[in-house]
Amino acid sequence: MSTTLLKNARIVDPSQQMDTLGDIVVKDGIIEHCGPPIGALPGGASQIDCDGRLVIPGLVDARVFVGEPGAEHRETIASVSNAAAAGGVTSLIMMPDTNPVIDDVALVEFVLRTAREQACVNIYPSAAMTKALSGNELTEFGLLRDAGAVMLTNGRHTISNTLVLRRALTYARDFGMVVACETQDAFLAAQGVMNEGLYASWLGLEGIPREAEIIPLERDLRLAELTGAQYHAAKISTTESVEAIRQAKSRGAAVTSGVSINHLSLNENDIGEYRTFFKLTPPLRSEDDRRAMVSALADGDIDIIVSSHDPQDVDTKRLPFADAADGAVGLETLLGAALRLHHSDDVPLMRLIDALSTRPAQIFGLAAGSLKPGSTADIAIVDMNEPWLVSEKDLRSRSKNTPFENARLQGRVIKTMVAGAIVYDYQ
Repeated sequence: MSTTLLKNARIVDPSQQMDTLGDIVVKDGIIEHCGPPIGALPGGASQIDCDGRLVIPGLVDARVFVGEPGAEHRETIASVSNAAAAGGVTSLIMMPDTNPVIDDVALVEFVLRTAREQACVNIYPSAAMTKALSGNELTEFGLLRDAGAVMLTNGRHTISNTLVLRRALTYARDFGMVVACETQDAFLAAQGVMNEGLYASWLGLEGIPREAEIIPLERDLRLAELTGAQYHAAKISTTESVEAIRQAKSRGAAVTSGVSINHLSLNENDIGEYRTFFKLTPPLRSEDDRRAMVSALADGDIDIIVSSHDPQDVDTKRLPFADAADGAVGLETLLGAALRLHHSDDVPLMRLIDALSTRPAQIFGLAAGSLKPGSTADIAIVDMNEPWLVSEKDLRSRSKNTPFENARLQGRVIKTMVAGAIVYDYQ
């Protein structure tokens, strides 16, 4: 039996529409009280004086790539959990893009077992929609769900066969599962390596038009409407994508969308002179598109923010720009970069925490994202005013491919709790 009192906290909990100064009492890993200051310290309780710092539900990251199994040199389940804890992320959904692919029950069970034994945060496996992520033969949705998969996705791959996707959406609806898709037309993207436009021409690089995202997204939204499935656009990056999702919602389709923190914080100009840590999928877009993403997030047209944590090693990143792998790590910088949007008055703090924690938990049916009494005590304590410099040597991820190297951020995670236990403590 253990009791912890978090005192003098600024509690921001979107699940209760709460933004107040008060106390939180955690007993045996469960939140017992969240609200006005209590009187005396409960008998035998330990106390954490938050000194007015922000206390929020632990972040929920719905798009995290992990090397294990098959590429443990890039990231393991243990190392990704340490990186997550340092970023205030207490729950994450792991993508099926591993070797072998998470497309059967044994692999789902492997992830859950390894996470129980080695991880310090909650790790939920997603499952591949098609075997080996090939886009052809569907996996066993019901068995994967029963084994513990919380989402169906084809990971980095867009399903080009419309009939296969329609069947996947139909079966997913019947099994009550969310389908999350990344939308990039393989033919339009072809050899493209960055956003198509004047800057790509200056650099002499092949461009990826915005239509490469918009066309498959609009197709997917129509299929979601046709089948009645719960569809999630995993990462959008263009103004037209927001409009397409807005229209689908207005027609009654059960669709949601996410945006990566990179596309909220960076644009194509950050690539500079062929900086490969900024080579991402979808590519970084124009400043107008970035501003549109921020506005859509503030309005709620975009539901959630993801880190899209995608570790790559030196061998795949320190290459000519066109040859380098896509992807960036992001768990440890997710909250700090997102708080830029609050400090600049672009996104209200309540909406920001909702997009980082409460809303993803709701979409994917996770027991997270809330500080209500009776909830599991997954909590992040954040100093909103703590300045810090992102340094590669301080990252806990095994891979160091961050686009925020040497970035100055304001707002740092001080402590992270999972089920009432402190799993990260900034010293």
